[in-house]
Amino acid sequence: MSPGRAAAPDLAELERRAAERGPAFGEGAHIVCDNLVRIYKTDGVEVVALQGLDLLVDPGELVAIVGASGSGKSTLLNILSGLDVPTAGVARVAGSDLLTMASKERLRFRREQVGFIWQQTERNLLPYLTAAQNVELPMRFAGRARRARVSRASELLGMLGVGDCAGRRPAELSGGQQQRVAIAVAVANEPHVVLADEPTGELDSTTAEEVFGALRRVNRELGTTTIVVTHDAQVSERVDRTVGIRDGRTSSEVRRRDEADGTRVSEEYAVLDRAGRVQLPRAFTQALDMRDRVRLALESDHVGVWPDRSTGRSTGRSTERTEEGE
Repeated sequence: MSPGRAAAPDLAELERRAAERGPAFGEGAHIVCDNLVRIYKTDGVEVVALQGLDLLVDPGELVAIVGASGSGKSTLLNILSGLDVPTAGVARVAGSDLLTMASKERLRFRREQVGFIWQQTERNLLPYLTAAQNVELPMRFAGRARRARVSRASELLGMLGVGDCAGRRPAELSGGQQQRVAIAVAVANEPHVVLADEPTGELDSTTAEEVFGALRRVNRELGTTTIVVTHDAQVSERVDRTVGIRDGRTSSEVRRRDEADGTRVSEEYAVLDRAGRVQLPRAFTQALDMRDRVRLALESDHVGVWPDRSTGRSTGRSTERTEEGE
């Protein structure tokens, strides 16, 4: 070995170290967002829409995303669908890296790997085509034979309860029928993931229930991983997992499960990101007047969090619990 030159790393040693670190973040997940950042520039001003967002979605999951306007929900969906490009971090869908993807790869990804459903019904369907022709269109772009296109379009429209609408144009359909046809269009090419941005936002409660039922059927019967951005409590409360986004980061999760006796149990969690950050619910921090900093204590089975009641404002104070036992 030449003087001053480091020895080549031993492959077995590298593998041993990787095994000690455990599995890679998101291994096995269908959707992986790791410290995802999206920064826009508007009139010379930088707007940070996503600031270090982490999210994992397993294959076949149906997940609702909720949050206030401007929290970053639609930005996240646009990135996952390939309509937008992340500024930094990791965004992978079904193994495709959305940060490094070339423009031709991005177009192919949008056509074959993901299906997208907009809130505005008129954005989902071409007005001069029938329902069946709209469903066949993405398959036509993918190069499928005519017979296969016709057969699958008929099958999907029937499965979603709008088989009798096959020959009608969008203007001849109700809003709910249009959205169910849009779901058929979204899954025509058998994508890995379906993304829906407020798909029930323009519908009444009864029709919204029908559209959500169609999304759930696609998720269960076709096994398609599905993410729904929604403000509709009737939608967000009927999925097994609801993820809250606040200020461009995942902040909370509600997980639901059915007990043996048939009761539905919900548990709310704060999300702990990879840097150890937790967003406490705003209702909690306001109720206890938590601002700027909090005091922490490590107990045997939990971490205690208290408001800072000290009169000093220095930032170098210890976060350990005092001997008084607070």
